[in-house]
Amino acid sequence: MELKSLKGQHHVSAITKDAKKNYEFYTQTLGMRLVKKTVNQDETSMYHLFYADERGNPGTDLTFFEIPMAGRTYPGTNSISLTTLRVPGNESLQFWKKHFDKLNVTHDDIVELNGRKALPFRDFEDQRLALISDEHNSGVPGGKPWRGSPIPVKHAIIGLGPVMLTVSDINPTRKVFTELLGFRDSGKYRMPGSDHEVIVFETGDGGNGAEVHLIERPDLPRERPGRGSVHHVAFRVDNEVELQKWVSLLKEKRIPNTGFVERFYFRSLYFREPNGILFELATDGPGFEEDEDFEHLGETLALPPYFEDQRDAIETSLKPLDTKLNNY
Repeated sequence: MELKSLKGQHHVSAITKDAKKNYEFYTQTLGMRLVKKTVNQDETSMYHLFYADERGNPGTDLTFFEIPMAGRTYPGTNSISLTTLRVPGNESLQFWKKHFDKLNVTHDDIVELNGRKALPFRDFEDQRLALISDEHNSGVPGGKPWRGSPIPVKHAIIGLGPVMLTVSDINPTRKVFTELLGFRDSGKYRMPGSDHEVIVFETGDGGNGAEVHLIERPDLPRERPGRGSVHHVAFRVDNEVELQKWVSLLKEKRIPNTGFVERFYFRSLYFREPNGILFELATDGPGFEEDEDFEHLGETLALPPYFEDQRDAIETSLKPLDTKLNNY
């Protein structure tokens, strides 16, 4: 059975306590577009918000589950410890630094991650994020910025960059990436401000949109997730035929997994790597225009067809979230 290489990051899903503040921060402060306002399909009383480029191209999505009772995160190991977002170049980082200062967004100084300039920052719930420059990047192309964004196009976020994982034992996770998922070991660097070594893995065409950065920290306690933590990372599979091959492969290798999962906007498969971090494999399509036209993405509560008969009950269970001004 021949498998095509995974194409890179598909999306990262995190946790928020407050969907309204989350919507305001990611659309107004970061200038991303809300391309889908829907629900967690495993718990429909919970919003699932998708922020991305202008149409939610795979590799540009940062998504959030709203859990109003979520406590604080206690950072630690066996976690997705940093999500990076791509911007066009080094000059863009100077723009963002001034922008964050003006809006009192917590940020660090500009650093280097694997030879690329980056600006670490936090959202209002201490979500660990960084903007990373595409100036000397090659490989997976970025997305197309939303034209309604308050951020100038020349500096706008164009997709997901490398995702950083912190684990207590690096070897079994390394084997998952190289021996199961087909990533290549492509180098290493020192984490800025520390002596901790970061191992870099890449897949597909490589570059910012197809890298995972892995740190071993057996000295840290296990992370206790809450608001501001990451739930899972998803990697891109070309299509449903390829996804079914992955379903068969994990079954053959007796790796516990969900099997094929219908998500309507894409198809998925979930499993945990040996340190307990949740991975998803997700198809590039069909996409977010299956039930809303391009001009009105994210304006109303979208539900897959198999939930439409529950719409009244679902809407009653959710706190209203006005996103009609999403496109302006």
